[in-house]
Amino acid sequence: MENTTRTPLPMATTGCACCAPTPDTTSAAGQEVASAAGMPAGASTYRVEGMTCGHCVASVMEEVSALDGVTAVDVDLVANGVTTVTVTGPVSSNTVRSAIKEAGYTPTD
Repeated sequence: MENTTRTPLPMATTGCACCAPTPDTTSAAGQEVASAAGMPAGASTYRVEGMTCGHCVASVMEEVSALDGVTAVDVDLVANGVTTVTVTGPVSSNTVRSAIKEAGYTPTD
């Protein structure tokens, strides 16, 4: 068997919270977006920055889904843009924003 030296892959530099060394925590606290027609009763929509991949989506869904009262979470990923997170259930906006931040992402104003 031959010994080979492997070069580790570099970390992503996209600002993605799941891939970058540290998430951006300098943005202002998030704000709930007005509910759109056709959304389920009790649904609220949030705009989130810093999400770039499926792992980002899974991280946010896991944190928000764990909140008491949440019955559904839907994420419309816009890589390197502003992603829309729709949460259904009787949960306060501040609680949802905190869960999104806990996952490593920034709710926007």
